[in-house]
Order: sequence, then C-alpha cells, then structure tokens
Amino acid sequence: MAANKGKFAVVLLSGGLDSMVAGGLAREAGYHVLALTIDYNQRHRVELQAAARIARALNAMSHIVLPLDLTAFGGSALTADIAVPKGGVGADIPVTYVPARNTIFLALTLGLAEASGANEVFIGVNALDYSGYPDCRPEFIDAFQKMAALATKAGVEGHPIRINTPLQHMSKADIAREADRLGLDAGMSWSCYDPTPDGRHCGLCDSCRLRAKGFAEAGLPDPTRYATRP
Repeated sequence: MAANKGKFAVVLLSGGLDSMVAGGLAREAGYHVLALTIDYNQRHRVELQAAARIARALNAMSHIVLPLDLTAFGGSALTADIAVPKGGVGADIPVTYVPARNTIFLALTLGLAEASGANEVFIGVNALDYSGYPDCRPEFIDAFQKMAALATKAGVEGHPIRINTPLQHMSKADIAREADRLGLDAGMSWSCYDPTPDGRHCGLCDSCRLRAKGFAEAGLPDPTRYATRP
C-alpha cells in the first residue's frame, strides 16, 4: 500500500456492487480515488444516487458525473422503451446490453486519467456471474489495454495507463465477501435494471437475480429491498 501513497486512480463508478468493490480495492491499494460516473439517461437512474453515496464512503478526491444521453442511440432496454426481461439469466446476450457501453465508458475514463495524471483505471467488470455482455470479457480488456497504450500521449511516452479489473474472475459471492471484508455497506449500492416506483429492486431482472445469488452463496445477509424475492 505504501508504494502507491500519493498516487491517483480513476474508478468507473456506476453505483453497483461491483464498481463499489473495485473502488474499495483501489482505496485499499493506497490510491487516491477519482470517481467517474456516466449519466447516460439510463432507466435505473437511482444508481446515480448510489454512486454519490459510494464516492463519499470511499473518500473520493473528486466525483465527476458526466452526462452522455445514450437514449439518442437506443438499442437497449436500459436506454429505450423496451421491456426489461424478468425470466432469468439466459445463454444469449440480453436486451439489457447497451451497445459498446464499456468501450465508450472506458474511453472517457482513459481521457480523465490522462488529463488528471492518473496512471491507473479501475473498472468492476466480471466474467463469471454476469449477464453475458461481450464487453466484460478478459479479451476485451486486454484489447482495450493495447489500444490505450497506442492512443494516448502517456502510452507513447512509455508510461501507459493501466486498466485494472480486480473482480474479473470473481463470482458474485466472492464480490459480496469482498464488500464485507472491506467494510463497505452493500446496501449503498444499486443493481436493479427496473426499479419499482417506491424505490425497491424489482427482484426479477438478471441483475437482481445475480445480486441475490451472490449474497446467498456467500452466506451473508442481503441488505437489498426487493419487491419480489429472487
């Protein structure tokens, strides 16, 4: 930890459990956290409030909420008038996939890191218990890392910005345990894609099901308020 004292890391902070734990791990590693949240006019806008809570809990040096209205593109149940699936996690890429979202978000995170002099980026992508999004896979992160080294002044000058994915090979149960170990209140985070009008997790979308499964398998109490128990 001491080796990183005084250094900065940009954390892509959605407000979800995974990004919260990624931020906690960056802080534990001794980095000063610069939090970036993208307000893409997502259906589950309540996660922006969760991101603000988490940024404060992480003692983030700054928290930028960047507006980027992806409803202009549509193509996803999170950015268009398309129903969020409630039938359970399937084998195909679900309609909650937002076209190229992590590519877009990581490009913005990379820009902030270079502008602020941070040499590290943390993102909470996960390739075990997830909904099958192509931009959560290790191959994607490896490819983006190579691109980042080519596309930035920092990379050309020999000190490329590193993309950290500490949750890449964790299960949701592992992630729930890490939140507990780090002393982070998982109740601060938000996962549901289709919140109820009274502010509860729906309990039936893929994200709710994966969240509940994680706490159950970890043997930890689930602080989430569900409209329907997954």
